[in-house]
Amino acid sequence: MTETLSADLASLSPPAGFGLGFGVGLIASALFFAGLAWGVRHAVASSRPGTVLLLSFALRCAILMGLGAWLIRATDPLWTLAGYLLSFLLVRMLVVRLARATGSADATARARGN
Repeated sequence: MTETLSADLASLSPPAGFGLGFGVGLIASALFFAGLAWGVRHAVASSRPGTVLLLSFALRCAILMGLGAWLIRATDPLWTLAGYLLSFLLVRMLVVRLARATGSADATARARGN
């Protein structure tokens, strides 16, 4: 079964490989940044924030890199990796924008004393 799946993935056309990498990358990137938010929230409340952040980073990187490595081994590496990386960059840009918008709204509320 796994051999059949690997053979099917390896025979994807470049646009299909790009789409697969992009789709898997969206999910992996969303999990990466959700894990970052979780880690930061827990680190702020922890007596050992460095340990929490280090473990969170190690786990998030292992998952992100593991999925990327699996995609590279199972499919056409160039197009799949391009889709995977592009989706990570787009999700990162979105998360940074949302964080800045939320951060400026929080700062405005604190300045007003709310």
